[in-house]
Amino acid sequence: MQKTILILLLICCFTSCKSSKRVSDNSKKAETSSTKNVSFNKLANNIIKNAETYNGVRYKYGGTTNKGMDCSGLIYVAFKSEHIVLPRISRNMAKKGVHIKLNEVKKGDLLFFKTNKKGKGINHVGLVVTLKRGFIEFIHSTTSKGVIISSLLEPYWQSAFIEARRVL
Repeated sequence: MQKTILILLLICCFTSCKSSKRVSDNSKKAETSSTKNVSFNKLANNIIKNAETYNGVRYKYGGTTNKGMDCSGLIYVAFKSEHIVLPRISRNMAKKGVHIKLNEVKKGDLLFFKTNKKGKGINHVGLVVTLKRGFIEFIHSTTSKGVIISSLLEPYWQSAFIEARRVL
């Protein structure tokens, strides 16, 4: 009789431990998912803030400082501020991360363009900084105005757009 009671008690203990572990695992998954979103948003916002510190800096081919900045230099420096090292050239950046549809972009994603009609493929990159329904703004460096924020609704950028990628 004592053995039977002991066995029943052990079964109850193991069953209750197993049950509570499942609950714990599910809460960890939910916590991990929400933590990822929070860290993604924080990381994206930090990168954007860094890029925006260069707003108004003149264009300089190969530049990565306040004295002059090109488009890929801006993105390279902004991501590097959060210890994320990307290739230095926009066409090589476009090989990193995951290709996403334009309607899936989030703040911190990259937009790639072909602005040179004679050149091959991607030669320009921008960082998404603002999202509203059907309205995407991105920071980048142009040869004429330096580091600025533009809208993807502008006809020039719409026609030059090639793809969006998520590297975070």
